Amino acid sequence: MTLLERLGRKVKKEQAVQEKEDIFAGRAVDAKEEEYQNLKLTVHRQIVDEMTAEQQRILDGTNHSREEIENVISGYVQRVLERNPFVVPRGERARLVSDICDEILGYGPIEPFLKDDSITEVMVNGPKKIYIERMGKLHLTAAQFHDNAHLMSVIDKIVTPIGRHVDEASPLVDARLPDGSRVNIVIPPLSLIGPCVTIRKFSKTPLSVENLISFGTLSEQMAIFLRACVKAKLNIMISGGTGSGKTTTLNVISSFIPHDERIVTIEDAAELRLEQPHVVTLEARPANIEGKGQVTIRDLVKNSLRMRPDRIIVGEVRGGEALDMLQAMNTGHDGSLTTAHANSPRDVLSRLETMVLMSGLDLPVRAIRDQISSALDLIIHQERIQDGSRKITYITEVQKMEGDVIVLQDLFRFIQTGFDENGKALGHYEPTGLQPQFLSKFRAHNVEYPKFMQTAGVGGHWEEGD
Repeated sequence: MTLLERLGRKVKKEQAVQEKEDIFAGRAVDAKEEEYQNLKLTVHRQIVDEMTAEQQRILDGTNHSREEIENVISGYVQRVLERNPFVVPRGERARLVSDICDEILGYGPIEPFLKDDSITEVMVNGPKKIYIERMGKLHLTAAQFHDNAHLMSVIDKIVTPIGRHVDEASPLVDARLPDGSRVNIVIPPLSLIGPCVTIRKFSKTPLSVENLISFGTLSEQMAIFLRACVKAKLNIMISGGTGSGKTTTLNVISSFIPHDERIVTIEDAAELRLEQPHVVTLEARPANIEGKGQVTIRDLVKNSLRMRPDRIIVGEVRGGEALDMLQAMNTGHDGSLTTAHANSPRDVLSRLETMVLMSGLDLPVRAIRDQISSALDLIIHQERIQDGSRKITYITEVQKMEGDVIVLQDLFRFIQTGFDENGKALGHYEPTGLQPQFLSKFRAHNVEYPKFMQTAGVGGHWEEGD
């Protein structure tokens, strides 16, 4: 993307006057914010019209510091404000310069939220509404885009570097930012409120299992148990609803894989960050403008079997690739990991049946269930609790068939007992004390089964934080 495009050259100079009310937002547009956005646009246009060749080289930002860029912008801001000195308070001028700098180097109004490590999600609902998630709670911010064209220019800046495109013919796109954050974009005509952008942020340093223990996502004993399960090459599926933390848990669980194994990861938009040295990362590709060139998750799963993997990790199964994943688990690729959307461990099985049928093969339900029961060893179910925290609520063993039903056995549960005066969920993690049927895999891979699992009694529990 050229400098002129980043500065908003594509925005018509003769803009129609913005409506004073946003009919979709259901509230009046703040007059001061509108004036502020108009001022930014004025500075933008003046930069585009008047900048010298030397200033253009600086504003390109390739070989120049942010300080140099801000100095150039500050000069233009000063000249604009000399004509109308009372548009913004003197204390707001530094913000104005910083915001315009963010337009050039970053992603405009959402750039500060992307830099804030305490924010986990950024949701843009049209140009005038930007929400953030902090500590599991949603907050409406004062930040706004000037209009749809301004928001679309930022969207172009997101999708262009990774070879994606978004237009009326392709109004849906999944992308990622350079730091690995996941981006979903929906534009009109599918979205009636204007372009919508949802960014799932990831921490600059991947979370460790110790972090999850400190957050209360799982107990120390559960972590020890899961580490042993990964080393014993159990096939594990992490389930949960949207925003429950499945990918984060998958990242942490993947860190238990020994460093001498070859790992192949397969994702729609690459976001897993494994620390092992021998990792092959594969990413699906959508069709181009002509409708050709699509490479699906299913294609990549099939291809991964020819790449001599020790482990296959699929970021999420949501369609026919579930069949290929189950077949891989059943044909010598033990230790595979994946995630799926589901409301409970039992619901995972129903979802898998549906996804296998989406492969186009007319398989009997009994055959599908046989595949699932012989392939999967463990389901880790995670939920987002009402207070915004994420917790692993079940660790469940997938046993064999009894009649036409797959038998499940809970090994750990989270028992919620209520809320404290601050609205924080109270509860404890409880081992069931039941012995799993996959102990033969521990013996086969010379992994010791945790002793506390052998001695835990039914009804005993470890308090969170013990």
